Amino acid sequence: MEALSIFIGIDVSKERLDIGSYPSGECQSMAHDDASIEGLVAQWRELRPRLIVLEATGGLERRISRALASAELRFTIVNPRHVRNFAKATGQLAKTDRMDALILARYAEAIRPAVRPLPDEATQELKALIARRRQIIEMMVAEKNRLGSAPKAVTKRIKAHLRWLEAELGRANKDLDQAIRQSPIWKENEDLLQSAPAIGPAVSRTLIAELPELGKLNRKQIAALVGIAPLNRDSGKFKGHRSIWGGRATVRACLYMAALVASRHNPTIRAFYNRLRTAGKCPKVALVACMRKLLTILNAMIKHRTPWAELNLQTA
Repeated sequence: MEALSIFIGIDVSKERLDIGSYPSGECQSMAHDDASIEGLVAQWRELRPRLIVLEATGGLERRISRALASAELRFTIVNPRHVRNFAKATGQLAKTDRMDALILARYAEAIRPAVRPLPDEATQELKALIARRRQIIEMMVAEKNRLGSAPKAVTKRIKAHLRWLEAELGRANKDLDQAIRQSPIWKENEDLLQSAPAIGPAVSRTLIAELPELGKLNRKQIAALVGIAPLNRDSGKFKGHRSIWGGRATVRACLYMAALVASRHNPTIRAFYNRLRTAGKCPKVALVACMRKLLTILNAMIKHRTPWAELNLQTA
């Protein structure tokens, strides 16, 4: 068997790595630690598999993905939902770590997902800071909701926790400010994005960290990547309603809030929203269209290095 015909799937858990190989069907398990990863990477440097596939597992895959990137091995991190749908399509309904590793290897051979470069360490840290800020806000919302119906015995502790969370949010914002200032390109991109009415620090920083493709793709590609491009649902004579699906949930969520604000306070987006509503579009359909239009304009701003006002003057 030629080395280049080998495909590897890695199922990552906190304590263990399950490695499947296609077409041999071999599978092995080992501890998820630095020594095991070092041995695997040394083995694969000689074997040179055509593609190694891992699932996104909430950060557990970072250690081995960094090792693979350092060894210049071809690998990619894929959406677990796509792999699960592939498994069902092949008739495999049962699920174990060993089966998942072998399915990942088969998925690598059949689908050949694109190899994407691993974000650099600074970008990964920025994403972690943004995720932590989002978690703090979610905890604050949960505690405020509890406060409304909490008995007096726990009200004092909830308020104390809220004060701590508010202080922690301030520290998280300072950390984000410092991270952005350390990168001239990030700072420039943030200034460009925030020149658009209704785009604040939370949205601009989420786009910088979670959507590095901004400014590098055309408007259709960037909309599809985020998950705000309407998908057809037609079959024969049946014409279904188009709807959005998939994409990057965190980016889509922040764009939704930005479009909501822009539909009221950004003259360009407000006029577009009102035109759609006058044409009979329901509010949410009009708002999703505003998300897509806003993203298209932001994409052009980054691509052409042009602030909002100047871009409007050029395209007026």
